Amino acid sequence: MDIAAQIEAILFISGRPMSAKKLANILKSDENSIDNAGQELLDKYREINGGLRIIKSNGNLQMVTCGEVSKVIQKFIKDETTGELSRPSLETLTIIAYRGPVSKTDLDRIRGVNCALILRNLLVRGLVEAKEKNEETFYNVSLDFLKFLGLEDVKQLPDYEKLSQDDCIDKILETSETGEQSSSDKE
Repeated sequence: MDIAAQIEAILFISGRPMSAKKLANILKSDENSIDNAGQELLDKYREINGGLRIIKSNGNLQMVTCGEVSKVIQKFIKDETTGELSRPSLETLTIIAYRGPVSKTDLDRIRGVNCALILRNLLVRGLVEAKEKNEETFYNVSLDFLKFLGLEDVKQLPDYEKLSQDDCIDKILETSETGEQSSSDKE
């Protein structure tokens, strides 16, 4: 697969600006190749004139929606942020509440699926916060989450001490890192 397609996929999943240096690290490529492929993507999306664009600002690339669809996007976001949370969103939020700060990588391992869209929805709703540390994003519940539940501290969640220290999740993370599963983990 060519480098432009790989950058495009990363920008789609990321939802945030990505530097050429970070993309070069991820793709095991040089920054010059990333810059060239990024320019190729900028030109391609400009020519397509669809609902998405690739933009470049201060050396960072990001996939965004184009301005012409802003009203549709605003309506969609309003509908998404006022409706009930889906079961996968509730599961992800629970993991963040009891295990936070937790990385996206660990969330994906725990749930067994890519959580990017769920995380984006939870961020838009203001239920979680994201912080960058060592080029990885970590998630924690927000003050609005606590306020909504009437809690002063996440430690007031039911069975917080027991569940936040549960070693079953640690075992899941360890086995997914090594790629091995014991028969008891498969059940």
